[in-house]
Amino acid sequence: MEVFLANGFERSTVDSIATAAGTAKRTIYARYPDKSALFEAAVQRAVDRWIVPIETLEAVETDDLEDTLLAIARIRLQSYTSPAGVALQRVLNAEGYRFPSLYRLAYEQGTVPALNFIATVLGRHAATGTIEIDDPELLGGAFLGLVVSGPATGALWGVVLDSDDLDRRLRACVRLFLDGVRPRC
Repeated sequence: MEVFLANGFERSTVDSIATAAGTAKRTIYARYPDKSALFEAAVQRAVDRWIVPIETLEAVETDDLEDTLLAIARIRLQSYTSPAGVALQRVLNAEGYRFPSLYRLAYEQGTVPALNFIATVLGRHAATGTIEIDDPELLGGAFLGLVVSGPATGALWGVVLDSDDLDRRLRACVRLFLDGVRPRC
């Protein structure tokens, strides 16, 4: 992945990848039929490193929806802004036009489970009447976009955000989201 990140897909060679991996070119070709298959495997490995296990999200759920959403926001943001998350986003942005199925792979393996979990949490709270929502899946996506997209984009651009500023931003975004779904008096 480091070779692909440094050089892009086109300028990366199997020779340079073999050298970086400390192996022979024939060893790589024994596992992967071509450079495209090697690239796809490298992206899959990056996705595997980026994924937040659903158990991690489940472990932060409490009866307090605000605390739960804040914890989920922190976990997802940390995942997106981690070195593995930034590397994955950069390679997908650079090579996604050539390998569009890789965007889908990252979405289905990394984002969809988180969205489903958030929708389930929102649905449980809607059932108790603490929030009023019609479409938990739609609002789960809106929530993730609200709390993650700005700082994650900043991380891709090399912006380093102060942890106190990030915490204030996440708290404000979670409150804004909750103000939109709480019952009106």
